[in-house]
Amino acid sequence: MNPIIEVKGVGKKYLINHERGRYVALRDVLAGIIKKPFAFLAKKARQVTGMESREDFWALRNVSFDVQKGEVIGIIGRNGAGKSTLLKILSQITPPTEGEIILRGRVGSLLEVGTGFHPELTGRENIFLNGAILGMKRTEIAKKFDRIVEFAGVDRFLDTPVKRYSSGMYVRLAFSVAAHMEPDILIVDEVLAVGDAEFQKKCLGKMQEVTQKEGRTILFVSHNMAAVERLCKKTIWLEGGTIKQIGETKEIIDAYLNGQPIIGGKEATEKLANRADKKGPHFKGIDVSAIGGGPVKSDSRLHFKLEYANDTKGDIIDPQINIIVTDELTQKRVLFIDSAISAETLGEHIPSHGTIICETAPINLKAGRYSITVWLIAAGSNRDVLENIVQFEVTTTDIEKFNFRLQPGKDFPSNIISYTFKNK
Repeated sequence: MNPIIEVKGVGKKYLINHERGRYVALRDVLAGIIKKPFAFLAKKARQVTGMESREDFWALRNVSFDVQKGEVIGIIGRNGAGKSTLLKILSQITPPTEGEIILRGRVGSLLEVGTGFHPELTGRENIFLNGAILGMKRTEIAKKFDRIVEFAGVDRFLDTPVKRYSSGMYVRLAFSVAAHMEPDILIVDEVLAVGDAEFQKKCLGKMQEVTQKEGRTILFVSHNMAAVERLCKKTIWLEGGTIKQIGETKEIIDAYLNGQPIIGGKEATEKLANRADKKGPHFKGIDVSAIGGGPVKSDSRLHFKLEYANDTKGDIIDPQINIIVTDELTQKRVLFIDSAISAETLGEHIPSHGTIICETAPINLKAGRYSITVWLIAAGSNRDVLENIVQFEVTTTDIEKFNFRLQPGKDFPSNIISYTFKNK
């Protein structure tokens, strides 16, 4: 029997323009409109003079695999690995630059929050609109309307314009429509991370139901390794736009997690060791790890090892260490650690050279990529700041255990954990 999905040597190329020394203002746009007949020549002139260059960027390259009917395939990889690009090609949103895709069945996709929704229309109207976009007939939508609304849990707001819905309500309604349209192939991106833990469990249960009872095929992208392991028997690991490994889910996840170390610790220490730009109190090295070793998970405790020095000699007066953890996707602070309010403070002074250790309680962070910024403050004024000096990736361990309803504010994080500092 032929596979329901065949992907043969697929690649997707984008052109990136690099324009040097040029600021584009409104007057430039207006001038460009007037000069439109000569725009091509002007562009070529900038390229010849080196003011503009073009770069080929392959988001995917030479990707090939088959999916049999009824299979549930997980797709994992770091941000930028090409997962979403692959799903957009499979959903026929964008064509591949090279290669071929054969789909033998109706495709339903859930790629972004609110895809196929009109913000001015009500939830009721958008169910029919979104269902039609996904290929359902009006009679089919009407027949399943009550089940769609019940699953989404938005019955009270059915006649409210969806522009007033929260992101969680958006995704609940969108998933409910996609899940009930009975496609032969259902494609689900990381969009489910928007929902709370209860809804994620509900969605996973629904996907298990449609595969086991109805034999539908699912492609599931997620950073939640527990969800991938629970739902998928086979997994594809993408890295740098190519397939690194395909196989049994547990084997692939173990290999993926073991290959996701904290990035920048060793390199950062090497850079900082010979810094000549700092004479007062400053960092000499930084190392971050999960207590107990291994990859960083949602329930991991972090161990920070911060080496410092004061080249002006003498003790460092009123020392203070701040550690800021930022979500690289949203650029929001999710953790803020301050030695001044820790269970064990550093005291009124510390030696001119030494190492500061900070250990945290379980970090309770969603799956994703995070960066670390560290501050060393002395006597309230002398500062050394290392922005985004270390990056790490978090994988959740149990979606039933962690309920990530808290959303960090713009300036201050709402995820509060305990931590201790000590000077070695």
